[in-house]
Amino acid sequence: MSELFDAVDALVASRSPLPPPAERKRLRQAHGLTLDEVAAALQVRRATVSGWEAGKTEPRPPERDAYARLLQQLARLYPATDAAVPPKDMSVPETPADPAPAVPAPSAAESPQAEPPPGPAAVPRPAAGATTRASSTSRRPGTKKAAPANTPTTTHADPRFANGPLLVIDADDGSRVTGYGIGGLVLDVPAKSLPALVEWTLKEAQLGAGRLHGSGKDADPLLVLTEAACERYGLPVELSDAERLAGRLPDGHKILRQLDRADWQLTKRGFGPWARIYRPAQGGRRQCVQLCIPSWDALDPRTWGHAAQLEPAELARVLGTYAARVMTPRGSTAVTGLELMTALNPPTRASEADETGKRHKEHRPGSLGEHPIDCAPCEAPDGHPLLAGLPRFHQRGPDEMLFEEAYDWARELTDAECMRRYLVGIDVNLAFGAAANGAVVGLATPPVHVTHPVFDPTLPGAWLVDLSHVDLSHVLVGKQWRRLESALLPSPFTPTGERPQGPAWYATPTVAYAVELGYDVAPAEAWVRQDRGRFLDGWYKRLRNAYVDTMADLGVGEQLRTPEFLAAMDGYRQRDPEMAIVLDAIKSTVKGGIGKLRERARGGGWKPGQPWPALSRPTWRPDIRAAVISRARINMHRKMLNLAAATGQYPVAVLSDCAVYAADGPSPLHVLPYDADDKTVPGSFRLGVSPGMVKHEGTQTTLWAEAVREKHGQVLNLARYIKTGEVTAKDDGE
Repeated sequence: MSELFDAVDALVASRSPLPPPAERKRLRQAHGLTLDEVAAALQVRRATVSGWEAGKTEPRPPERDAYARLLQQLARLYPATDAAVPPKDMSVPETPADPAPAVPAPSAAESPQAEPPPGPAAVPRPAAGATTRASSTSRRPGTKKAAPANTPTTTHADPRFANGPLLVIDADDGSRVTGYGIGGLVLDVPAKSLPALVEWTLKEAQLGAGRLHGSGKDADPLLVLTEAACERYGLPVELSDAERLAGRLPDGHKILRQLDRADWQLTKRGFGPWARIYRPAQGGRRQCVQLCIPSWDALDPRTWGHAAQLEPAELARVLGTYAARVMTPRGSTAVTGLELMTALNPPTRASEADETGKRHKEHRPGSLGEHPIDCAPCEAPDGHPLLAGLPRFHQRGPDEMLFEEAYDWARELTDAECMRRYLVGIDVNLAFGAAANGAVVGLATPPVHVTHPVFDPTLPGAWLVDLSHVDLSHVLVGKQWRRLESALLPSPFTPTGERPQGPAWYATPTVAYAVELGYDVAPAEAWVRQDRGRFLDGWYKRLRNAYVDTMADLGVGEQLRTPEFLAAMDGYRQRDPEMAIVLDAIKSTVKGGIGKLRERARGGGWKPGQPWPALSRPTWRPDIRAAVISRARINMHRKMLNLAAATGQYPVAVLSDCAVYAADGPSPLHVLPYDADDKTVPGSFRLGVSPGMVKHEGTQTTLWAEAVREKHGQVLNLARYIKTGEVTAKDDGE
């Protein structure tokens, strides 16, 4: 009889009632339990518990009874409330709209400039009942359900890419492989091998994204492989030390042999964290799939935070939002930032039909062209082939090398500043993006050398000129000459803030600022570019929209008055940690994209004087990088100058886009004066979310600053530590 009772108990346990998947996750998180802790208690894998919470699998006996018991106990401790129900999102499409081709608009240089469409809304979190399952294969029949009520569909999406730009591929303990897409989409993946997965992606998955410009190319589909997916498809979960150093799997690896037998090819970078698998295009149609492998450090924590540790559905939301607002990732955020420039401003276009009716590829005005061009000798970094004739170990000075970099300047506090209680840091939003907006840069022709030219502020290039005579104690502010404490301001002409000692090479914006301050300039020589335009305008606009839209998701809107803005910024990153990851990635895309314009040689047996791979890109343009950084530094100095002229307040430290001021209170409002109409000093810092405006970076006490400098015995740049107040041995050079 006891055996019958045991059988009955087992039968009841096999049908133990469970709450919906979203409630399971809520209860676990409410008690502060991790997936690993629950998995250890139930003696299952972490991915198994994740699958139960995502609703893609259901627990079976004997784990089901134990899991139900756990959830029942948690439900008594944390009963569901109205506040626990996710709010409805009535404005977010299930899949992002296929961006329409940009409409060329005339620029200041009479070159058409593409203006990208506004970025779509964030991909919503998958809510209870909002998961959509689909199958595009006959092996697992099924149909794609209609989108839930809180996720309106997109009516004008490209049907070729109905399932969005990417999938996060995961596998469970059995043979099931699942792809997580945007808007809660879930697809059953029938592929049993990596070559089959690539084939399925191109033929049946309906993945990808439309071109960002009418003359550009569609984005290739992206597959993100979790650790479980790597195991399922025969890939190592982690690279060995040797493989990590090489950045790829070794030749002869079994996966490479599989791909080769299926006639798939890899790019020269091989099979690394961001592998590209392709076949030659047929009939003008690309056949390429990109892989992203987070466990191989594809998602650098310096730019993607903890994205690699997210659950598959959450990671799909993060990467899907980034793909919709910026573009489908092509590698690191720096690589993606550079690729975005080309995607928005393609080098070629289709010509008018010839007498036979055929169209041909031709240069597209306003672009950088499809061939690399040489930089000027002064623009070349050390080791460039143009400098191969220099003596070994020769150190170029400012009269030989263009050195436009961001600020790293600090000074001692004055006695009056020491009497104030606080140091307040303010940080410029997306400073390099704002500097790129409206920047006139050289386009597709090499620079021309001229001697004793008349300075032309509209002509991009590098100028050898002596600016040591510019005296910041007597400058034009607006249209009035003003006297300032020059010792309390950094020089606008050097990144160290020191006054130049003689002739030096400067980008056009730097020389133009000397003229703006009321001083004459007489260049000795220059390298200038007649073919010019506002190449980065469309790039800035897309990234600006992505940044502002993501800040809005975090509760910080553009139309807030100053007190409301400061209140909204308090703890904004904790409102949606996943969108905070997207925000950091967008900011890194701006900085990294500008930095990639002058990518240096990296390993591989390279020797000074030899070319390196980046030089073969049309987007290897150190002159454009110099112009943007010059504008960013000048914009920063202009704001500090206007604030000093109006209020007598001077910065004590500046690091790139962050300035630190002594103040009587801890708020930025104790530095920046605002009147009843919410207006501040014209041309100075202004609080707000838009690029070019500023936010509160951090506040420390003056006593903290004196203790730091007393301990380290040097004038440290306090702007580097104002956010957290922590000074590490790595930071101070110990």
